[in-house]
Amino acid sequence: MEERLGFIGIVMQDRAAAASVNQIVGSYAHIIRGRMGIPDQESGEAVIGLIVKGSNDDLGALTGKLGNLSGVQVKSALTSPKKEEKKG
Repeated sequence: MEERLGFIGIVMQDRAAAASVNQIVGSYAHIIRGRMGIPDQESGEAVIGLIVKGSNDDLGALTGKLGNLSGVQVKSALTSPKKEEKKG
């Protein structure tokens, strides 16, 4: 299956979800190319940005599991599938 490059943004409204988020993200380490997390000490919220490269199935499974956590919002953007060049 074709791999796609993309970005996943995770917003934790309650940092009590951090252990669950980290467990899920860790289980998908094989598709994560980069990670940056920014906690907001005042509000208790945090934002995590992931650079990923993987199949649609892997990326969908990761975002689905994260999105099912209470107090966690997830958005993703992926590169378009590569179009096959016409020979002629």
